[in-house]
Amino acid sequence: MTRFRDGWVFSRRADLVVFGGPVAAAAAITWGHERWGSGDALPPWLFLLLVVACDVGHVWATLFRTYLDPAERGRRGGMLTAVPVLCFVAGALLWQADGGRLFWRVLAYLAAFHFVRQQVGWMAYAARRAGEESALDRRLDRAAIYAATVAPLVWWHANLPRRFRWFVDGDFAAGLPPWCGDAAMWAHGAVLAAWAIRQAHLAAARRGANRAKWLVLGSTWLTWVGGIVLLDSDVAFTASNVLAHGVPYMWLVHRWGAERWARSEDDLPRSSAIVRSLPALVGFVALVAWIEEAAWDAAVWHDHRSLFPIAALDTPGWAMGIVVPLLAVPQAVHYVLDAWIWRTRGTENPGLRDALGMRSDAA
Repeated sequence: MTRFRDGWVFSRRADLVVFGGPVAAAAAITWGHERWGSGDALPPWLFLLLVVACDVGHVWATLFRTYLDPAERGRRGGMLTAVPVLCFVAGALLWQADGGRLFWRVLAYLAAFHFVRQQVGWMAYAARRAGEESALDRRLDRAAIYAATVAPLVWWHANLPRRFRWFVDGDFAAGLPPWCGDAAMWAHGAVLAAWAIRQAHLAAARRGANRAKWLVLGSTWLTWVGGIVLLDSDVAFTASNVLAHGVPYMWLVHRWGAERWARSEDDLPRSSAIVRSLPALVGFVALVAWIEEAAWDAAVWHDHRSLFPIAALDTPGWAMGIVVPLLAVPQAVHYVLDAWIWRTRGTENPGLRDALGMRSDAA
């Protein structure tokens, strides 16, 4: 028996880079902007790096796990066809309800839920990689991640407005009394203390406290509490939120792709060469993300003309109810499909558990 066990999601070095690296990078970006930047808005180069390349880019990385994989198209053809159509129809109906306010609110909450659930997934992956089977630890892990993510969101709602937003001003509902935010933070401290005590007990009893879970939870806490509660800055929120979410996801897609096509006895699709090379993957999704964001800027936002030298379109009000839901389809599809394509339990995703090095079905 040992005091500690290694449940690294990818590997010790990779986990430090993809989970710890975004925290360090966000801190450096925030400090640098406070020292040398001007105003609250992201400078163009930072918008290009964080929002376009990382945030929008990681959305397009989902293509390789779904639409560009012949096996997935064969297994999930109906879902892959229906989800984009349903996302567009739902978005258009939401827009028509009140001219866009409900659309942005629903999309913001869907995004927040997706971001929270990704952290839950990393914790479950770390447990599964270590072969953990304890139901108590599984419940405590989930409670700890929810505490580190949901409590800051509650605090945010109780302290609106802030100098940052998720998508647009007013997308989160205001009106929660401030004491709710304080109560949420006190409750989150109690949950994290219980989790830490359990980990200390596992170490003392030589039953193996999982170091990877400490890294996942610690990086989650720093980015969510730091970026939302402790700092009131658009740069701090965007850097911490986007990097901690997008960087691990890109690495996950790359890791899956490298293993998926290394094992395959089928003819390799052209996309496999891109996903197996991290620079090629990042470059490809960044380019597609730039094209998407250029369309957003030309048709809707008109606020980054230096980055997107494309003629601005005077989109009439009636057309916004079509254009905006259509442009939002890629991210909405990403949110929906990610609820299914990374599950490692049972036989839902054949080969995924082996590609990610999982050792147990129980997590």
